[in-house]
Amino acid sequence: MDINNIYTRIDDHIMEDDKPSLYLNELLDDDMLDEYPLTMLSYLKKTDQNSKYHPEGSVWNHTMMVLDEAAKRRNKSKDARVFMWAALLHDIGKGPSTRVRFGKITSYNHERIGRGMAVKFLGFFDESEQFIEDVSTLIRYHMEPLFVLKGLPFSNIKKMLQETSLDEVALLSLCDRFGRGDM
Repeated sequence: MDINNIYTRIDDHIMEDDKPSLYLNELLDDDMLDEYPLTMLSYLKKTDQNSKYHPEGSVWNHTMMVLDEAAKRRNKSKDARVFMWAALLHDIGKGPSTRVRFGKITSYNHERIGRGMAVKFLGFFDESEQFIEDVSTLIRYHMEPLFVLKGLPFSNIKKMLQETSLDEVALLSLCDRFGRGDM
């Protein structure tokens, strides 16, 4: 199957399916995500996470759970397509940012790295600049509610509110929280 056709089919499934993870897992199992930039997704299967916060295992498993949670709520988004692509790509930056530090798996700045990766990923498929900006900005700020909740000094609510919708960030963050095993 042609890579652009795969992208179009992913788009259809994330917008229409109750559980889009079923289709994405089928693509992964059939080695249909082995061509760039789809490799940015398949690499997530090999990316481990801290089991304390992610008992579901790999970033891929988490992403599929988040995607299914987002599918339950896409009708609450002001732009369901932007929201669903942000859900699928929200942790794409964990691939290159994941390290073991002092015996713990971390993914510092994955949201910032993920923003740039989402721009490359979506740009490959000739998406509009506005669509790419909207998706990548949601990815950039999807961790902001957690940063605020934990009182972390690197949160930047003012800039987030200038760049994107608090409601959209909150909706994506909610799906991110629910997309975890046994939590």
